[in-house]
Amino acid sequence: MRRHFTANQKAQVVIEILKEEKTISQIASEHGVHPNQLHRWKAQALDGLPRLFEDDHKTEKAQAVAYERQVQELYAEIGKLTTQLAWLKKKSGLDPFER
Repeated sequence: MRRHFTANQKAQVVIEILKEEKTISQIASEHGVHPNQLHRWKAQALDGLPRLFEDDHKTEKAQAVAYERQVQELYAEIGKLTTQLAWLKKKSGLDPFER
C-alpha cells in the first residue's frame, strides 16, 4: 500500500534534508520513503523557492493596468452608445429638446 504525504509533511521532510544533519538514506528509512522520492521533493521545493520572492507588486500593477484599460473601453462604449441614442431620438422625433 502506498503512503500519501500531505504538503506539510513533505515540506518538513525537505527542511530536514536541507539541514544536512542526516543523510538522505537515513531520512528515507525514518519516513519510509525511497531516497529517489526525497530527491524529487527536494528538487521540487528548490524549483518553487524563487516564486516565493517574486515581486507581488508586478501582478498588482498588471491588474491595475488591465482594470484601467477596461474602464476606458467601457467609457468609450458608453460615449458611442450615447451618441447613437441621441441621433436615433433626433431622427425619430422623440427628442424633447428638438422643438
